[in-house]
Amino acid sequence: VYLETYGCQMNVNDTEIAWAILQKNGYTRTKELDEADVILLVTCSVREKAERAIWNRLQHLKALKARRQQARLPLRIGILGCMAERLKEEILHREKLVDIVAGPDAYRDLPRLLAVAESGQQAANVLLSLDETYADILPVQTSAGGTTAFVSIMRGCDNMCSYCIVPFTRGRERSRPIASILQEVRMLSDQGVKEVTLLGQNVNSFRDMSEVQFQSAATPVLSRGFSTVYKAKPGGLRFAHLLDQVSRIDPEMRIRFTSPHPKDFPDEASVLQLIQERHNICKQLHLPAQSGSTRVLEAMRRGYTREAYLELVHHVRDSIPGVSLSSDFIAGFCGETEDDHQQTVSLLREVRYNVGFLFAYSMRQKTRAYHQLQDNVPADIKKRRLEELITVFREEAARANEAMVGQSQLVLVEGPSKRSASALCGRNDGNIKVIFPDAEIEDAAGSKALVRAQPGDYVLVKVTSASSQTLKGVLLCRTTLSRSAA
Repeated sequence: VYLETYGCQMNVNDTEIAWAILQKNGYTRTKELDEADVILLVTCSVREKAERAIWNRLQHLKALKARRQQARLPLRIGILGCMAERLKEEILHREKLVDIVAGPDAYRDLPRLLAVAESGQQAANVLLSLDETYADILPVQTSAGGTTAFVSIMRGCDNMCSYCIVPFTRGRERSRPIASILQEVRMLSDQGVKEVTLLGQNVNSFRDMSEVQFQSAATPVLSRGFSTVYKAKPGGLRFAHLLDQVSRIDPEMRIRFTSPHPKDFPDEASVLQLIQERHNICKQLHLPAQSGSTRVLEAMRRGYTREAYLELVHHVRDSIPGVSLSSDFIAGFCGETEDDHQQTVSLLREVRYNVGFLFAYSMRQKTRAYHQLQDNVPADIKKRRLEELITVFREEAARANEAMVGQSQLVLVEGPSKRSASALCGRNDGNIKVIFPDAEIEDAAGSKALVRAQPGDYVLVKVTSASSQTLKGVLLCRTTLSRSAA
């Protein structure tokens, strides 16, 4: 089997789950397309561009499949993930070369689907589940060097933002039992993984209801000034409890999480308190804003105003000194005026994010926006607004990063720099890329011997220059997470 992944980190994790299931069923994995009997594409539907990439890829695979048929070496092609869920009929009818279609909750069914395809029939399963979390399947990690890993803690989303296809392709929100998450993180710690990112479409609305005694837990309130389209969900062990437990497993393992929703950081914010207190929970938060205009936020059904969002940002910065913030923004949503756009520009200036993910709006079928709003911002205006947002984001990120010049940063070494063989790269606590020379250094443990930094090592780097995306610096010494915190 040959696996190819498109889209978000959840899809990377889904690829590992699908591979774990196939491995148990006697498949081996190849990195060479020409060696494959089965080619599986794990797809994304969040924007039109992502889907176009898959249609183009299928055209390329068509030729490969035709050559295989002539040589009497059958090749099976499968579409997995969100696009399978959204476009099942179209994929099967438009591209006769696709043999199997499996939605995000149907990976356990892959061996059966492939067996049906062996007989020359097309096979599909896009049933969404209310309880599938793949809790008992330990994903087979495929990430580079094994320094970092992603751990899925929940699936689906209930927020129903008007622009978003995710609730329709990934279904209702359900959380994995805490016990199975802790088991996976312990296993990764034993394998020497030094950084784990807890993954979900809305991680901080996590609630584990897997045991009776969890169901009487108190229901948390929302952040001040925030609302949801759904009723408060009573009971369950919550995200703060999970984060507390995960961070205790290995004091030398960094913990991150993504993607949270701003509404789920209430005032008694035990999550913010944990981030501030625990040396191994990164002082970094993803706070997706999407727009800086209250009018547009209302049309997006985000459940907050510009003012409530900014109040949360100030609260976060007061609670976690030196926190690094990232965000998502959409340019040119339905009905966005020039004034709305300028309000987003001013939000970017006011908050000054370290990392940003910015995109032009892409209308998706099935969403509320598709049924009730008009995609009436012309493509050239979307493009100009997006470029303006990117320019402003980069200016502000460069300023935020320049503030670190002269400081020492703790960096987890990931491996050689892509641009220079004589340099290493890694990330600091705020998830910003740091590049530094691959030189001999002292070990802070006090043995005067000189060492070379390896992937998985923590090193102190003194920052000498900064851009909007990277920091550059000189190596000071090798250290540990606990020692540098002390």
